[in-house]
Amino acid sequence: VQLQASGGGLVQAGGSLRVSCAASGRTFSRTVMGWFRQASGKEREFVAAISWSGAITDYIDSVKGRFTISRDNAKNTVYLQMNNLKPEDTAVYYCAADAHRSISSRRLVDYDYWGQGTQVTVSS
Repeated sequence: VQLQASGGGLVQAGGSLRVSCAASGRTFSRTVMGWFRQASGKEREFVAAISWSGAITDYIDSVKGRFTISRDNAKNTVYLQMNNLKPEDTAVYYCAADAHRSISSRRLVDYDYWGQGTQVTVSS
């Protein structure tokens, strides 16, 4: 699976961004997808994940109610809509694919494929 993330940028606090991840090389509709982020000097952390069908989603507490993960299996693309952004959301955002499970995981080690990352910067 090849993953290509895009859509990052610079936004003021309270603003919105949508990052996208286009996948190729595998049956995307049967791949759990996740978003992770890594701030400067910190470890990479789980942000959100979505099941094959999109019916089940999972978020870390700090983004619940602000971020929405979704997928379009016809376009082989997963999205992360980020609203009411805060400076602490500043990080490189990575999409990832879990090719072995039907239920999403928060663990980095469970994801087999990773995109190259896209920078999101939120100014105060």
